[in-house]
Parts: sequence; C-alpha cells; structure tokens
Amino acid sequence: MVELRGATVVFHAGTTDEKVALDDLSLTLSDGSFTVVVGTNGAGKSTLLNVLAGPGGGRGGSLSIDGTDITSWGVARRASMIARVFQDPMAGTAPALTVEENLALASMRGKSRGFSMALNRSRKAQFAQQLATYGLGLEKRMTAPAGMLSGGQRQVLALIMATFGAPRLLLLDEHTAALDPRTAALVMTATQRIVTAERLTTLMITHNMQHAVDHGDRLLMMEAGRIKHDLAGADKEGLSVPEIVKRFSVASDHLLLQTTG
Repeated sequence: MVELRGATVVFHAGTTDEKVALDDLSLTLSDGSFTVVVGTNGAGKSTLLNVLAGPGGGRGGSLSIDGTDITSWGVARRASMIARVFQDPMAGTAPALTVEENLALASMRGKSRGFSMALNRSRKAQFAQQLATYGLGLEKRMTAPAGMLSGGQRQVLALIMATFGAPRLLLLDEHTAALDPRTAALVMTATQRIVTAERLTTLMITHNMQHAVDHGDRLLMMEAGRIKHDLAGADKEGLSVPEIVKRFSVASDHLLLQTTG
C-alpha cells in the first residue's frame, strides 16, 4: 500500500509568482490498484508524480510504501521500489545500447551478477519471446540500438524495463502523449497487460480522456493542487467522456484534454 499524507508544494514562495502546486494532498493507493489522474494544466498532476518519485521539493507531508517511511529517501533509493515511464519516448532507455542490452541491464537491477551473464543465449530467447507478444516487431530488432526504434517501440521497451522486478509503484507520466493514436492504443494495450499480469500498483497521468475512461479502476480529477473528484468501482464503470466532463463541471473546451490520440 502506498500512503501519501499532507503533501504540500509551493513554487516561488513569498513572491508575486507564488503558486501552490500541491495543497495538503493525501492519497492512498491499495495494492494492485490502477489509478488514472486527469486535470487541467497546472492542476498539480506532474508535481504529484515528482513528489512520489522525488522528493519533489515539498515542504510538508510524508510518504510510506508497505509501512516503510520513505519520505527522506532520494530518487535513486526510491527507484528500488518506484518505477517511472516518462512522456518522452527518448527517456527511460539507453539509446546507444541495443534492445537486448537495455533489457539485460533492467533485468539485472539490484543484482550482483555480471552483464555478460545477463545476456546469455537463454536470456536473449526469453527477451525475444516476451517482446513478440506486444505486436510492435521489437523481437526482430533485438540487436538494434534503442535510439533507432520508433516512438511506440521505445516506449514499450521503457515500460517493460520499468516493470522488471515488479516495482511496488509504477508511475506513468503521460507516457502515450507523444505518440500517434494507433501507436498510443498499442502502448496502452501493453500497459494494461503488464499492469494486470503483474498486479502492479499504478498511477497514470493522462490528457487523453478516452484512456481515462477505458483504463484503470479508479479515476482522480485534480484541480489547484487538490483532488476534486475521486471515482472508483460502480462510480467509474460505464462513464463516457461527456459524462466525466459533466461530472467535473468543467466545460470541455477549457479542459485542454484530448479525446483521441
């Protein structure tokens, strides 16, 4: 279980540009839950992810995972429990390393065995078999540098790498925003498959309202650094994009949220 309590982040405090990004925000994520977060630009979505992956410059609050207080942990130490996939397909992978080398490095995270052992014939075959299930042709590009992959291929690679070792929390930071609609759909299918199969506790930020409708078992709407609405179970099931917009009482032309793509 992930428990964030009283998180407060203020940018440019004490100046005329002061901006409250998170306002005494508390959030509990149960094991295996898939929570989607939406909201207007400046609502605090990315700041929330930064505080979780963080520390994100907060001046108050606490964070614990499975009862362990990790409030004082830095980014590197938190990475042992928290994984993150970014919006930019160029992030999250080493562009000069091949696909199989990227996977080998990710699979050996936290282990002491050598890199050459991670790339034996058996592991290569396992990687190829795993990649083939995503329908993006990655299994045919095992020896290609990651920097030569398409945006969708690289994002799926980053997703697989992030989820090696079953992190206690997976953060998806608008990870389909830079992709075309067809590729974004493939990446979301891969995301749902991995999250479900591994029962990963997941928090996903998106500007794509259709993705917010179709994925996750809980939907949060943020506004001005707070959670304005929290929908789960029967409250979320069957929602459509227009119904979400109506429920949030925000005109769709001011949301700056996509319905496709």
